[in-house]
Parts: sequence; structure tokens; C-alpha cells
Amino acid sequence: MSEPKVVTCPKCGQKTRIRSAAEGVPHCPKCGAALPWLTDSGGSDFNAVVEKSPIPVLIDFWAPWCGPCRIVAPAVERLSNELAGKLKAVKVNTDLEPGLQERFGIRGIPTLVLMDAAKERDRVTGALNTDALRRWVEQRLPVRAKD
Repeated sequence: MSEPKVVTCPKCGQKTRIRSAAEGVPHCPKCGAALPWLTDSGGSDFNAVVEKSPIPVLIDFWAPWCGPCRIVAPAVERLSNELAGKLKAVKVNTDLEPGLQERFGIRGIPTLVLMDAAKERDRVTGALNTDALRRWVEQRLPVRAKD
């Protein structure tokens, strides 16, 4: 499993370690704000990181040599910040994870797959800018009851 990442709270600046797989949504220990959740995953931890996620997951299937993938990456990161607490973003390098590429039938990259409760809700292939990606994701996010 990947090492925890240090995330800076967008509200108060507190630095917090976030694990790739967690039972609950990460929150700032200082101010309580939801923290952005952007991580990497592979075959060995995919079940824990993606399929058991407590919130919907946007999977970015990408490769380092792919130009359009480099265009999408900042949009995925920005969306993970904007939708903190509502969406987890997970990057899967298809060069390193051909088994996941085959399992999901990825024929072109970047391919973005939205999953909720271990089920695929939708997918899009190709580079989307931040606004287009936000619209695509928000239209597909499930409506959740307020706590």
C-alpha cells in the first residue's frame, strides 16, 4: 500500500497525513474541514483504496508518456480540492498496472471512471478541462443525505 501523503488544509493550513485507504473521509484535526483526497493505487491495494471507499471515487487511468494525461492531471487535482469530502481522486498508471487496465477495458488514455460503492457509474475517455470535468462529475455524483 502507498505511503500516507501530507495534505495542507485549505481552510487553516494545518498539515495532516492522509492514508490512501481509510474507513472515513479525512478531516483536518485542527478546524474539522474536509481534506482533499488524491492518491495513487495499484492492483495490490485497489480494493481497499477504491472499492471500499466511503465516498465516490474518480479514477484517472493515465501513463507518463501521454500528453493529454498531463493536461487532465491538474484538473483532477483541482477537483479533488474543490469536492473535498464528496469525492476521492485516484490515479492509476496503466503502464505499471496492466491488470487494472484490462479489468476496466481501458482502450485509450486518459480514461476517467467514476465509481460509487464499488460500482462503475460512468466513464469518459479523453482530455477534459477543469470546468468540463467538474460538470461531468457533479452530474453523476449521488445525492447523499446530510449528516
